[in-house]
Amino acid sequence: MRRLILALCLTSLPVSAIAQNAAAPSAEAALSAEAAAIKSHVMFLASDAMRGREAGSPEYDIAAQYVAAQFFAAGLKPGGEKGTYAQQVPLVAYKPDGQGTLSITGPAGQTALAFGTDYIPSANPRATETNVSAPVVFVGYGIVAPQYGRDDYRGVDVKGKIVAFVSGSPSKMTGEERAWLGSPTTKARFAAERGAVGTITLVTPRSDKQRPFARLVEANGHTRMTWANADGTGHVEEGGIPTLATLSLSGAQKLFAGARTPWAKVAREADKADASFKAEALPTALAVTTKTQFDKAQSSNVVSVLPGSDPALAREVVVLSAHLDHVGVSGKADDKIHNGALDNAIGIASLIEEAKRFQKEGATKRTILFLAVTAEEKGLIGSDYFANHPTVPADSIIANVNLDMPILTYKFEDMVAFGGDRSTLGPIIRRAVEGAGVALSPDPIPDEGIFVRSDHFRFVQKGVPSVFLWPGQKGPGKAAVEHFLSTNYHKPSDDLSQPIQWEEGVRFVDVNYRIARDIADAPSRPVWNKGDYFGTLFKGPMGQ
Repeated sequence: MRRLILALCLTSLPVSAIAQNAAAPSAEAALSAEAAAIKSHVMFLASDAMRGREAGSPEYDIAAQYVAAQFFAAGLKPGGEKGTYAQQVPLVAYKPDGQGTLSITGPAGQTALAFGTDYIPSANPRATETNVSAPVVFVGYGIVAPQYGRDDYRGVDVKGKIVAFVSGSPSKMTGEERAWLGSPTTKARFAAERGAVGTITLVTPRSDKQRPFARLVEANGHTRMTWANADGTGHVEEGGIPTLATLSLSGAQKLFAGARTPWAKVAREADKADASFKAEALPTALAVTTKTQFDKAQSSNVVSVLPGSDPALAREVVVLSAHLDHVGVSGKADDKIHNGALDNAIGIASLIEEAKRFQKEGATKRTILFLAVTAEEKGLIGSDYFANHPTVPADSIIANVNLDMPILTYKFEDMVAFGGDRSTLGPIIRRAVEGAGVALSPDPIPDEGIFVRSDHFRFVQKGVPSVFLWPGQKGPGKAAVEHFLSTNYHKPSDDLSQPIQWEEGVRFVDVNYRIARDIADAPSRPVWNKGDYFGTLFKGPMGQ
């Protein structure tokens, strides 16, 4: 009923609430029909009335209904649950409940650490209260990467222990692999596989410069989100081992009291871009108690299908995805609504227009699934839920092409395909990009690890060759991208007041359409390049 009332209320809103910042009709008279269609979707989805489309909000639900209606109008079949376009995603919102307690027992006796000065507790999405007491083992970065000759657990036994690791990852890795291996979630997985009972992250002088501990303290009370298991607990990717706390420089100093390697030496080494540490059992034990506050939420992915035409290949599915959610309403300024025009209303608009083009130009041999996901901004939650609960047979998904935050404020001269060179999608992408009259460029910001930071990566984790494209940084691109990321990214100013070039959206849709159609009509399914790190790690189909 609440959703119905909100939907009815929208019809009585003044036009300014739906189309704020839109140019006067005369200013847009030159737009092609395709560009006008893209803009019309963004005008609705990024309007103030949608209040930032936060996952779990009524406004997100209205946006999802809009996308479902557009899929219906494009002639797509429902691909969700019970003959609908919706896949319900049960969510768990959680955050630390209080300060918790953390004490160290070492050669000098027991020491209680101070919240906000020595440590901040981590919330545990699987339990309202977490109690862990165990000896501590320091494992450097906490990374296991045989291809780089690195095993930070070499020489130590962590079974039944708490592992402590410094944040970050070595510089002598590709940006994509650094981002994956440096994630606390990945590090917790390595620890769990070796029998550890919890993890502690240590702030270093290097990491403290990049993100001061004081900022971590301020953010500690923020709500996190994951999807709910059948028993109502939050899904934990690392298999259940709790991340217990983050220790500041002062907290780490106390943890290393009496250690063979003094903390000062560890901190100096951690200042190096490619630090090397020796794992060691510390002469200290930790007793940690934390509490977690929970709240249930519900959202939905929007799923539609264009069935394939080939009797043999139609069971194989190419997924085209984009995230529908944004970050909602927050801040202290007069304008608190994070409209999310480029992130990612324009990605959803591109997905809708791509669907219309497929319907217009005829079915492909393979089936295409169009997926608008929720809670990307919460940690790729909606796509993770779909990847673990697909509405089609899991083994039928052969590729994913993801549309996320194309920055279309300039006439792009090249494109970047994140992850495109890791599989046989590479030649398909090059044909599509060059066929549209632009160049294909390498990743201009490899240290950002973009490949692991959007929804397509949830398909990669299931072994599926995947890619997502951005307009590149040739010509005016570099300045435009830097301006957006520094000025408008995740801010209320990501709205229709930006100089969005809607005809560039038509070009962006065209390239993605070419890629998807080529994949869907190709004689063979894509495979990972032989020996590719992620293809090997996640056991995807491998080329010879």
